[in-house]
Amino acid sequence: MPGDAEAQVIRVLKEAAAAHERMAGNVASVVAAAQAIIASLKAGGSVLVFGNGGSAADAQHFAAELVGRYERERKAWPAIALTTDTSALTAIGNDYGFDRVFARQIEALGKTGDVAIGITTSGTSPNVLRALEVANERGLMTVALTGRGGEAGKIARVHVGVDEQRTARIQEVHATLLHAICELVEMELTD
Repeated sequence: MPGDAEAQVIRVLKEAAAAHERMAGNVASVVAAAQAIIASLKAGGSVLVFGNGGSAADAQHFAAELVGRYERERKAWPAIALTTDTSALTAIGNDYGFDRVFARQIEALGKTGDVAIGITTSGTSPNVLRALEVANERGLMTVALTGRGGEAGKIARVHVGVDEQRTARIQEVHATLLHAICELVEMELTD
């Protein structure tokens, strides 16, 4: 490894810390997202979450935290990552096009009062945009986690925007914000 490898790691950590610090000045939308999830779960609703690539991994992680647990022992909550069923993803992608892989699942699984969370660092992923539109049409509460703007924040009712340029920093902040949402939900709903 080059001699400056440690300096590179320190630079990455400092950049990530600075991105988190900048987000700390704009957390009202994070609280609003948690409140939407709390209201839905209290009313018997479900959380449907989706994204591509690293955002798909975040969707799966978040759903697992709700179904399993984050930090507290409690009952399981209904959440599903729409990124996990390869048969559905490939069949829908083949028959309807990749831009419908999440929207079609929302049509099948989503109901009024559920929460649909679309994660897209660019804010422009066509399949996330279409799913948020369908979720709005079906009466779901919609939340978008984005980075540099894009249409997703305009479509969703709650927009959690991370104003960073680098995808890695956006993803790091998204992961932390999803943990913060889990913490708020567990604090409110766990006896």
